[in-house]
Amino acid sequence: MRNIKLIIEYDGKEFNGWQKQPNKLNIQGTIEKAIERITGEEIELSASGRTDSGVHALGQVANFKTNSNIPIEKFAIAINSNLKKSILIKSAEEVDEKFHSRLSCKRKTYRYVINYSKLGTAIYRNLETHLPVQLDIEKMKQGIQYFKGEHDFKAFKASGTSSKSSVRTIYEAKVIPKEKEKIWIELTGNGFLYNMVRIIAGTLVEVGMGNIEPEEILHIIEGKDRTKAGKTLPPQGLYLVKVEYDS
Repeated sequence: MRNIKLIIEYDGKEFNGWQKQPNKLNIQGTIEKAIERITGEEIELSASGRTDSGVHALGQVANFKTNSNIPIEKFAIAINSNLKKSILIKSAEEVDEKFHSRLSCKRKTYRYVINYSKLGTAIYRNLETHLPVQLDIEKMKQGIQYFKGEHDFKAFKASGTSSKSSVRTIYEAKVIPKEKEKIWIELTGNGFLYNMVRIIAGTLVEVGMGNIEPEEILHIIEGKDRTKAGKTLPPQGLYLVKVEYDS
């Protein structure tokens, strides 16, 4: 039995998230069907984590077990030939049988993309969130620093979160100005709660608009009150950028 690790890119616009659901187009099920076509096997694809409806990925990681003897260098090409153009297998690698894309994961990086220009864009409307507001980027840079470290992120999780603990560690946190009135909010951590990145992004927007002072973020974290944090921003601005494992 071989264990195959995939790195996957997808445009989440037309999908109802990663997870398999009956009668709904989803990424996991779409890839599993493509693999079944080339191997003749029904496989179970395990991902590093689920992404919600409309959320994108540049480097999602998933793995599956197979008895197929397809050469590893041909796996990605073969799967891609059976996939919609909105999903791309970037690489396929044979890994140790103990590797599990979710359980072996050490760090994840998410990016939230905001276009704060007056009119927005037609071309990228499903790949970023348009907020036609004035943002103080320097204050947002100050505010995001308070998320670094180990904290209880109860104030930054949506209802319906299944995780028993809301304690997570953020290793890196950046607000990155881009061209044409666009910013990236990037967070790297050991794990993320349901909607956590989108709520953090929404809170930083409030900082940028002057509704919350940067230092107030620490009090919001310590208060563990969801109503004190910002709105949950829309899914189309969110990307799973990369997933890291021990070498």
